[in-house]
Amino acid sequence: MPLLDLAEHAQQLRTLARDFEALHARVRDVSYTPGTDALRQISPLLLMTQDLTATVLVRLGALDSSTYTSVADSRASLECLASVVVASSLAGNDLASALHANPYEGAPFPGYPADDASVRTARHAEAIPKMTGHLADAAHQLDLSATGCHYVATGITRDLAATREGAATAQRSAGPPLTSAQYDALKALALGGGRLYESSQRGLGVTRVTADDGTRISIATFRALNKRGLIDWDTSTSLVHGQKITVTEHGRQALAKPRPAATATTPAKAVPRTPAVQRARR
Repeated sequence: MPLLDLAEHAQQLRTLARDFEALHARVRDVSYTPGTDALRQISPLLLMTQDLTATVLVRLGALDSSTYTSVADSRASLECLASVVVASSLAGNDLASALHANPYEGAPFPGYPADDASVRTARHAEAIPKMTGHLADAAHQLDLSATGCHYVATGITRDLAATREGAATAQRSAGPPLTSAQYDALKALALGGGRLYESSQRGLGVTRVTADDGTRISIATFRALNKRGLIDWDTSTSLVHGQKITVTEHGRQALAKPRPAATATTPAKAVPRTPAVQRARR
């Protein structure tokens, strides 16, 4: 799954979180009268909760089958989204329990007298605390669901930013590709090592680099390889005796790539001379 698709998933999860927040507010503020009115007011809330639960399952399945699973710390996001499925399901169960506690007005069993006003009032008084408790529990679970969706969306955004930054850092550290001369110098140093030393012939302060097989390496090439972390050398010894140069693991990885082609140089064209104008003799 491309990074842009993962960013879209993060946005969809934020939208889902807002849907949970809106439903949480509706459940928290629902007003009803026990009986038929309660059934009409609570039933749509239950259906909306079930729809949101199904949507969370779709989001979880999409992330679980995407390349996001290879991103560091993605497991925590997947586990959190799975916990949202639990919280949303529990909210639906709480709403269903509220409907179960609702006193319905159907006729009693044959032979039993119909409820009068006092019995009906007593049944409502007994049901209201139970229904209120179930609705409060449902609102709490919906709030947890919204928080979980926000958390996962933030985690995906953070992970994507870290992935982009890591790729940019790797690209910066890689720098431009090796030239053929740099590649050959690195290969000579990898085969037998080399030494950085002061030239006694040219005087102190003039450093030179030579591979152990006799290959001469320019100071500019040596500095370019060192700047990219491809080589290292032992500074504990004197430059007069020579400081041993070694190729780093990063340098050996660079040698595993094909040798860059030598840059062809186009010889400069000779500029035709303008023929001299001879002076007329007198």
